Amino acid sequence: MEFNQTFIVKRNGKREPFSVEKIKNAIQKAFLSVGSFASDEVLTNILSRVSIHDGITVEEIQNQVENGLMAERYYNVAKAYILYRQRHYEDREVKDKLDFLINYCNASNAATGSKYDANANVEKKNIATLIGELPKSNFIRLNRRMLCDKIKDMYGKEVADKYISLLNHHFIYKNDETSIANYCASITMYPWLLEGTKSIGGNATRPTNLKSFCGGFINMVFMVSSMLSGACATPEFLMYLNYFIGLEYGNDYYTRADEVVEISKRRRTLDKVITDCFEQIVYSINQPTGARNYQSVFWNISYYDKYYFESLFGNFYFPDGSKPDWNSLNWLQKRFMKWFNAERLKTVLTFPVETMALLAENGDIKDKEYGDFTAEMYSEGHSFFTYVSDSPDSLSSCCRLRNEIQDNEFSYTLGAGGVSTGSKSVLTININRCIQYEVQNGLEPLSFVEEVIDLMHKVQMAYDSNLRYLLNKGMLPLFDAGYIAIDRQYLTIGVNGIVEAAEFKGIEISDNPQYQHFVEEILSLVEKYNKQYRQPGLMFNCEMIPAENVGVKHAKWDKEDGYFVPRDCYNSYFYIVENPNTNVLDKFKLHGERYIKHLTGGSALHCNLEEHLSKEQYRNLLKVASREGCNYFTFNIPNTVCNDCGHIDKRYLKKCPKCGSENLDYLTRVIGYMKRISNFSQARQVEAGKRFYGNLEENKKC
Repeated sequence: MEFNQTFIVKRNGKREPFSVEKIKNAIQKAFLSVGSFASDEVLTNILSRVSIHDGITVEEIQNQVENGLMAERYYNVAKAYILYRQRHYEDREVKDKLDFLINYCNASNAATGSKYDANANVEKKNIATLIGELPKSNFIRLNRRMLCDKIKDMYGKEVADKYISLLNHHFIYKNDETSIANYCASITMYPWLLEGTKSIGGNATRPTNLKSFCGGFINMVFMVSSMLSGACATPEFLMYLNYFIGLEYGNDYYTRADEVVEISKRRRTLDKVITDCFEQIVYSINQPTGARNYQSVFWNISYYDKYYFESLFGNFYFPDGSKPDWNSLNWLQKRFMKWFNAERLKTVLTFPVETMALLAENGDIKDKEYGDFTAEMYSEGHSFFTYVSDSPDSLSSCCRLRNEIQDNEFSYTLGAGGVSTGSKSVLTININRCIQYEVQNGLEPLSFVEEVIDLMHKVQMAYDSNLRYLLNKGMLPLFDAGYIAIDRQYLTIGVNGIVEAAEFKGIEISDNPQYQHFVEEILSLVEKYNKQYRQPGLMFNCEMIPAENVGVKHAKWDKEDGYFVPRDCYNSYFYIVENPNTNVLDKFKLHGERYIKHLTGGSALHCNLEEHLSKEQYRNLLKVASREGCNYFTFNIPNTVCNDCGHIDKRYLKKCPKCGSENLDYLTRVIGYMKRISNFSQARQVEAGKRFYGNLEENKKC
């Protein structure tokens, strides 16, 4: 064995110099425990069977020692050594759990206390959130074991070992390892419309009226989300709600919204009946649920302009043979959006994450009515995403994840095929570390990056194989029932650290040919392998991941290992978030078609502004987005929340306009969803404080 300055990886992920004496001592103790003694010759023979390399884990070394003892026929000693390891493992496990419990209880909030996946959506620490956190390390080990076993079966032990090595050295990151469920999905609700929740393990029958729709929808979303590790998108939500309103009040109901339709003492108007439905659904889904570690469901919905809607649902039929009515749906979409915007002045409502889907043509929004309405809603302070495309080729199933529509045919069994999509699994490459590793080791540019990307695809294929095993065993009822289709779900290659890698190479982070070439080189490499590994029923895409948790981890790990780290949280954008010299128009260019064309899984521009723009300014920015090919974006203007009187204002203020208090919190997007900044992890609170928000003078240039 060669021991020249070789480093091993301890169980806590730390690296330390390898010491052969520690192995000798452990072997000698094992011999003594059975009343025997290990001579130098015996030790040499056993150690000759142990192969050490830089980055090897303690577990791997101990496994080799066990094998060495068995190979040398010291069976009783091997048994003692195994039992010794197990006792120490159990002791460490209990101690680690106790240490975590204490640290979690002492943490400033739930996100900061979480060891593995800090999440601002968990608002309060309590016994339920603690119970959810404790088994996460076990899930990670289970997921890695299952995945590595499958990789060995498909590609051999060397590839499996390489995968673990890349994980341990933080060149790649497996998202959502703390859950065994697949990632996120955009579902079709048609199976629920036909059978209720019985096909996914529930006992509710299909909805038959407006009341049963509202209650049943809430239950269905909770059930679906409990079987996903990420977001649940219901792009048909308002279309189905509109259908049930029409069943009771006629398709022209929107022309009679002020009509009193209730004979009880409440004497509700039709508009009040409808907004009460909004309230029931939205407030219920924003409640924390035990199935998601005491956090609310990540729920996404979509609005459509007329052209987008007709392209997606033009051939759609409800079970009774009727077609969706655009005129009433048009009214309902706008009414929901107006209501939700106003409701957010009463309380903090994170979900649904809304996406306005607009078709572009000749550098502008094709549907002028919806282009104007979108700008109007932004100017009124509403916070939502806009998706702009020159063809209805994709949907969002997450707060940025873009999914290409493969099949938009209507089926009387599955409904509109185009909305049933999503991502099975996300595996992320740390571009900054990979690029610096190449330079440090004198490798050809992008040679190591390419090697890593190739391996990532093999890993994702192994994940897909495991997922199909669970499907065949009846463990994935969402697929069996037709809510989502496994062949329409993507295996996603995530990207993080592009901006930081460019900074390391001395490239200016702005819209310039050198930076554009650098971005295109990396992302086109991912797309090359996405196409190479693609086969029927197996699709890959590439996403600029949100990195709420990973961006902080990558920066921390890279800094600890001596890499160049320009900030404490890696960007999720193509610009430097804290840079005051990048204006609004530059940001749209940097998230335009020239930069994102290979990001088939999407990215999102979060345009941070200090104050709201006018309707005209927002309308102009929609044109800019259409011209530049910036297809997914939102505007972040921090909302002010008074901690004393509870008043919420959609402006970024230093004093409460109602009670005058300066004890304030702010609502903004940690990544794709809005939360109080005080709910962010400590690291993300620091990052949020460094964000540059464009001021009014800059905004006037728009």
